[in-house]
Amino acid sequence: MQYQISGKQIDIGEALQTHVQTEVDGMIGKYPGRPTDALVVFSKDAHEFICESVVHLSTGLTVQARGRAGEIYASFDSATEKMEKQLRRYKRRLKDHHKERVVPVELSGASSYILAANDNDEAEEPDSLAPMIIAEMETKIPSLSVGEAVMQMELAGAPVLVFRNEKQDAGVNIVYRREDGNIGWIDPGTAK
Repeated sequence: MQYQISGKQIDIGEALQTHVQTEVDGMIGKYPGRPTDALVVFSKDAHEFICESVVHLSTGLTVQARGRAGEIYASFDSATEKMEKQLRRYKRRLKDHHKERVVPVELSGASSYILAANDNDEAEEPDSLAPMIIAEMETKIPSLSVGEAVMQMELAGAPVLVFRNEKQDAGVNIVYRREDGNIGWIDPGTAK
């Protein structure tokens, strides 16, 4: 497994890197799904350390968590506890998902843009309706079943997930968390 352990404007020592690798290996070893890579980023916000952890599994699923604490090791431990809780919650589904999937999840490339927010408090009409692009990135869109997409969205703690429905070639599908707590699914393939 590949590790990328870094700090934003703070130095990360060898002991912390070794601790992170040991703990992540121990946590992931208990659950199905072969990990391919792990990204752990430490930063500091005032008096607290923040740890953002992301582990990609070979099944295409991503487990991520964020921890905050007064100590850098405690922030990592907090993030690890959250990730382990997610994995424990979905252990049965991960096992079933791993058995059903013969080939790895197919990922297709897409462009992702960050658009400037309209800071204009005045009630003026903008000069153009075209938004200003701040950044352009490449993102990957996985081919998943609807159940896998919902599980991926919940594992990531994301409000929305864009995916290709592997059961039908209907293009891009979306699952999202509704305000009433249920999950919504947009499937353009069933539109008439």
